[in-house]
Amino acid sequence: MSDIIYFDNAATSWPKPQVVTDRMTKFLGEEAANPGRAGHRMAVGAERMLDGVRKLLTEFVGGTDLHRMVFTLNGTDALNIAMKGMIRQGDHVITTALEHNSVSRPLQSMADSGFITLTRIGFSPETGVVDPADFDKAITPKTRLIAMTHGSNVLGTIQPIEEIGRIAKAKGVKFLVDGAQTLGTVPIDVKRMNIDVLAFPGHKSLLGPTGTGGLYVNTTLSLEDINPFREGGTGGDSSSPTQPKLFPYLLEGGTPNTVGIAGLGAAVEFVIAHDPAKTLAKEQAMVQSVIDLVTSTPKMTLYGPKSARGRVGTVSFNIAGYTPQEAGSILDESFNIAVRPGLHCSPYAHKGIGTFPDGAIRVSPGHFNSEEELRMLLDALGQLAA
Repeated sequence: MSDIIYFDNAATSWPKPQVVTDRMTKFLGEEAANPGRAGHRMAVGAERMLDGVRKLLTEFVGGTDLHRMVFTLNGTDALNIAMKGMIRQGDHVITTALEHNSVSRPLQSMADSGFITLTRIGFSPETGVVDPADFDKAITPKTRLIAMTHGSNVLGTIQPIEEIGRIAKAKGVKFLVDGAQTLGTVPIDVKRMNIDVLAFPGHKSLLGPTGTGGLYVNTTLSLEDINPFREGGTGGDSSSPTQPKLFPYLLEGGTPNTVGIAGLGAAVEFVIAHDPAKTLAKEQAMVQSVIDLVTSTPKMTLYGPKSARGRVGTVSFNIAGYTPQEAGSILDESFNIAVRPGLHCSPYAHKGIGTFPDGAIRVSPGHFNSEEELRMLLDALGQLAA
């Protein structure tokens, strides 16, 4: 085990629960055949495992049909499948200035090519959230989709997606939510929040392995509402010349990462057993301690609200006299503390808070961080700012 003090959980959570390693090892050694590609017991066992994890994740997000839980390579893959499968030429799409590049770049490319028109909703630098009224005003007769993050990966602020979901439903606009920073700690209910499509990675707050993710396509969408982004083998109906018109296979071409999905299932069970609300409260308490230090230190500048309430476990700041990269390197090399300096793949967010192009220092505690590690982080930051 590394002796590093890890505060970069917004990028990927670490360490992983031991049950994840154990489940992956067991599956790889006993059942790692190709699901659906044969009738023998190992292939059937692999398919049964996939359906079990589909059911677990579907229930976790408030879904009703396990077959609409599509496994993906990661959150970026899920978002690309959703956006490129749903958007048609001439559509108008609404997004925000808080987006990770996994939302922002595909939409910007489509807008730059003239395929769509794009509106990017701004946010308040003080509160770190968007105003639902701005979405209502931005909707036009050609608006097909609102695509946005649930939690900012720069500021940690949780966005009012339930209100935006109500607006989208009332106006007949589809609603795609990026749950990368929230799923696993912040409750998501696709029905109550009027989410048509939910994209998420497995490797962040769900505590699963990298190379895993999912896309839940709500029953509010029909097969005709989304086209396959990736086509290929599904293990079933091999006679069809095109991708089968059946969830999840419509969107799941190719052999899935069965070993990773087995680990993801174990991780989600672990998350549920340890109560996401308690994990969020712990992370918010740690973030509040960082906020208190930053706001009480003249050489440090906080971005976003001064309260950890309404945030996930993420806070960004800068220290006068250091670039974010310099501060991050010193924390790593001199204190064995891992944080994330830079733009965090969210350039529009940094433009909104005035930190572009250098970015900021991001601290993101997670499930396994201890109070002792927090104390050492605060001490190291204090030394840098002294």
